[in-house]
Amino acid sequence: LTNSAFLLGLVGFLGSMPIFLLSLFGGVVADRINKKKILIFTQIAFMLLAFALGVLTQLKLITPFQIMLIAALNGIIMAFDAPARQAIVVELTGRVHLLNAIALNSAAFNSARIIGPALAGVLISMLGMSGCFYLNGVSFLALLISLWMIETNSFINKNNQSHLVKDLFAGLEFMRKNRVILILISMVGVTSVFGISYVILIPVVAKEVLKIGVKGFGMLMSSTGIGALLAALLLARLGDFKAKGKLLIVSAIVFSFSLVFFSLSKVYLISLIALVFIGGSSVLAMALVNTLLQINVADEFRGRVISAFMFTFSGLMPFGNLFAGVLSEVLGVSLTLMIGGIICAVFFIAINIFCPEIKRI
Repeated sequence: LTNSAFLLGLVGFLGSMPIFLLSLFGGVVADRINKKKILIFTQIAFMLLAFALGVLTQLKLITPFQIMLIAALNGIIMAFDAPARQAIVVELTGRVHLLNAIALNSAAFNSARIIGPALAGVLISMLGMSGCFYLNGVSFLALLISLWMIETNSFINKNNQSHLVKDLFAGLEFMRKNRVILILISMVGVTSVFGISYVILIPVVAKEVLKIGVKGFGMLMSSTGIGALLAALLLARLGDFKAKGKLLIVSAIVFSFSLVFFSLSKVYLISLIALVFIGGSSVLAMALVNTLLQINVADEFRGRVISAFMFTFSGLMPFGNLFAGVLSEVLGVSLTLMIGGIICAVFFIAINIFCPEIKRI
C-alpha cells in the first residue's frame, strides 16, 4: 500500500510489543482460568481478525492504520494465547511425554514455516490476497473443533481471589528464588536479544555479502527451517531421555559458534550449512528450555513461568532486532553477527562453568 519499509517494520513492532507488555499478565490468567476456555476465546478472536482483514482487503477499504490496529490486536491476543497454549501441553501428555510433545509442536511449526510461504504464493495467484485471509480464518475452525473435543486435567489455582498484580509478583518471587529457572530464563533472554536477530539480517547477507538473488535468499531462509525441522524430529524421537541439561548447553554453544561461522562465511554453500546448524541448534535449545522449565515448576505457577519464557523470547526479540539493525548500519552486517555470536558463546560457556546444576537436570 505504501512501499514504506519503516511502516512494515512498525507493523512488526506493533504485533510484538503487546507480548512484551502483557505476556506476564497472560501467565497469571492462565493460572487462574481454565486454559482450554482461554484458548477457545483466543482462537475465535484470531479468526475474527483474519476475516476482518479479508473483508477489508476484498472491498479495497484496507488502510495502513487498519493493518497496524489488527497487528496490535493480534499481539494482545497472542500475549494471552501463548502462555495458556504452552502450559496446557503437560495437562494433555503428562510430564513423561512432555518433551516429545514440545518437540512435535516445534516440528509442526517449522514444517509450516517451510511450506507456508510457498503455499501462500500459489494461493495468492489462485484466490487473491483476500482469499488467503479468508482461508486463514476458516482454518481456525479446525482448531476450535479440536479444542472442543479434547479433555484436559486442567490445574486451576483455587486461591485466585487475590489481585492480578499480587499474583504476578508472587510468580516473579517464585522464579527469583529458583536458581535453575532464573538461569534457563536468562539463556532465553540472551539468545533472543543477541542471537535470534540473525533472521532479520539474512536479506542483507544475501545481497551485500554473498551477492545472490531472490532464489538464493529463499534457500538461505529454507535451510534454517530444514535444520529446525530435523532437530525437532530428533528431539521427539529421543523422548524422555536423561542429561537434558547437558544437551541444552551443547546446543546453545553450537548455536553461538555456528552464528560466528556464518558471520565469517563468504561462500554460499558454507553459509547454507551454517544456517542448518543455527536453525537446528536453536530449536533444540529452546525446546529443552521449555521442557526443563515445565518439569521444574509447580503446577500453580506453570502459566506464569511459561509467560516469563514467552516474555524473554518473543517480547525481547523486537529490541534484539532493533539492536542488530542499528549495529549493522554502523559496523556492517558481518561484524554485527559475529558480535552477537561471541556474546552468546561467552555467556553459555560461563553457564557451563559456573552453573553446573544445569548439566544435572
